[in-house]
Amino acid sequence: MNSHFVSSPIIVRYGETDQMGVVHHSNYLRYLEVARLEWLTQLGVSYNTMEEEGVMMPVISAQVDYKMPAKFEDALTVHIHLRSIPLVKMIFDYELMNQKNELVCKASTSLAFMQATSRRPIRCPKPFMDVFAAVVED
Repeated sequence: MNSHFVSSPIIVRYGETDQMGVVHHSNYLRYLEVARLEWLTQLGVSYNTMEEEGVMMPVISAQVDYKMPAKFEDALTVHIHLRSIPLVKMIFDYELMNQKNELVCKASTSLAFMQATSRRPIRCPKPFMDVFAAVVED
């Protein structure tokens, strides 16, 4: 594995579109999350296990630059790149592509590591740091 991952296709559902027939802007963040969780699962990192161990990862920043509209029944793939080994936050860069391999949008998100009970920032737990370090160094 490396710091770049391509998700399984995400098929746009009718309810995700607006009156103009295109994906509503709020749904792009959902697509990023679906792909991010798929990638973490493939790395052997369970978000559920992290939460059971008292670690949460809220999104603290999101930036989306829309290039062209996605439409009902488009098959979107999300290309994810982990920028660097995480310390107290993880920064991801994304490119969403349609089935014609056209760039739909570029995005980035920052997620912080947070202790669940205190709701305070923490460093990336060592077991997860080791996984992410191996991915970034590949």
